[in-house]
Amino acid sequence: MKHLAILLVCLVSFQFAKAQDSTKTYSITVKINKVLSDKGHILMGLHDKNTFMKGKGIQNAKVDIVDGKCTYTFTDVTPGTYAVMVLHDANDNQKMDFADNGMPQENYGTSNNKMNFGPPQFSDAQFDLVDKDLELEIKF
Repeated sequence: MKHLAILLVCLVSFQFAKAQDSTKTYSITVKINKVLSDKGHILMGLHDKNTFMKGKGIQNAKVDIVDGKCTYTFTDVTPGTYAVMVLHDANDNQKMDFADNGMPQENYGTSNNKMNFGPPQFSDAQFDLVDKDLELEIKF
């Protein structure tokens, strides 16, 4: 009976410890090193599959550009699969501007730096946040 009680206490302790680990959060630091001008801001969005290319992300930021560079850290992010989208909103109108032919007039980029013809795809930009903080560099 004594061994059964010890085993039960160990199992309960293990489950409690496991539950604590599942609530751990991490940070994702995004760096951009070659913005063409310091005009406007960089708009950043952290997205999951459900929000990608559908509006605001899970977390969003408006970041100043200094000497063609900017850095922002998304904090308290739970483990999962994400993508980051960035836009150089040069005219500060809070949206991407398009030419009459539908081509973007402002620079943008996504995590993994894959550029295709047509809109970005989540599968090209996705990355996994597992058990440590991440640092990403996004290029235009």
